Amino acid sequence: MARKHQLRTQRTGTIINVTSKKQESDIIKALNLVVAHLQTKFGTRITLVHEKQWYLYKIVSGLRHTYPDVEFHYHFNTSSIRPDGGILYIQGSDEDEIGYPILISEVKNQGTNDLRAKEGLPKQSKGNAIERLGKNLIGLRAALMRESIFPFVCFGYGCDFESDSSILDRVSTMAMFGKLNTTYLHNEEQGKFNRGSFYFRPQRWTVDEMADVMKDIAERSVLYYFSKYKEDHFKRER
Repeated sequence: MARKHQLRTQRTGTIINVTSKKQESDIIKALNLVVAHLQTKFGTRITLVHEKQWYLYKIVSGLRHTYPDVEFHYHFNTSSIRPDGGILYIQGSDEDEIGYPILISEVKNQGTNDLRAKEGLPKQSKGNAIERLGKNLIGLRAALMRESIFPFVCFGYGCDFESDSSILDRVSTMAMFGKLNTTYLHNEEQGKFNRGSFYFRPQRWTVDEMADVMKDIAERSVLYYFSKYKEDHFKRER
């Protein structure tokens, strides 16, 4: 999951510098607050790693390891899932090549009809930025089938998410009919519902608002892995 140079970088400071092109985006600013929180909370008990993308060949490799009697396939080693906020992991022992995702974050803005109205222009059909989330969700849910949590969160904003917009039901469908603006970390009904968390409203989310939700998901994910695999599993030579 993680390359050695990233681990060395993490040990000496913040690890989100691997996403330099998005360094100034709100989701990355929020992610840096999450990292600082986790480093204060857990210190050297965990090693954090951030990846911009999750390659399909790595997902399939993990699935084949967990489910050896099931056939899995992909086409290109370069294909990947690239969430806006990337994937934040904790690393296992030095001999363990598996990463343990604690936070996967997305931000989506959809809707321009409010701006068009101010300009006296007619309404346009509502976009499909949210529907493009579907591919990522299918892949990420499959990748984390081995666990009992789904540490995914998407923050959506824009006029398409007004309370009278039918687009909200598209989001609810992706959330497996869970409530919006509610955190669902632990899977329900023996893993049948690995919903994830979908925070949507017309107003843009602030960095602090996103960070508060993300801190909760990431911290509880660490505690879940400690409980399932034991804390010693995550101790590494430093």
